[in-house]
Amino acid sequence: MGQQLNIKSDHAYAVANKLSEMTGLSLTSVVTTALDQFLEREERARDRQARIDRIMALADEIKAHMDPDVTSDHSWIYDEDGFPK
Repeated sequence: MGQQLNIKSDHAYAVANKLSEMTGLSLTSVVTTALDQFLEREERARDRQARIDRIMALADEIKAHMDPDVTSDHSWIYDEDGFPK
């Protein structure tokens, strides 16, 4: 038998028990599956944030090497209705 985990929450037990009854899985399987899914979501969220941070750092590096007069204003290309001239 492995390590033990004691959850002292009537609500947690009730939810796990209901899932166990609905799915036919053991309480251990229900809790393990829920924890695995939660961990996976957290890891994906952190990976996503790490990618965003890397992209923003690259953008800052690019900006540092750009001419300060560079702008993203391209209104001179479009007419008053937003169509290309």
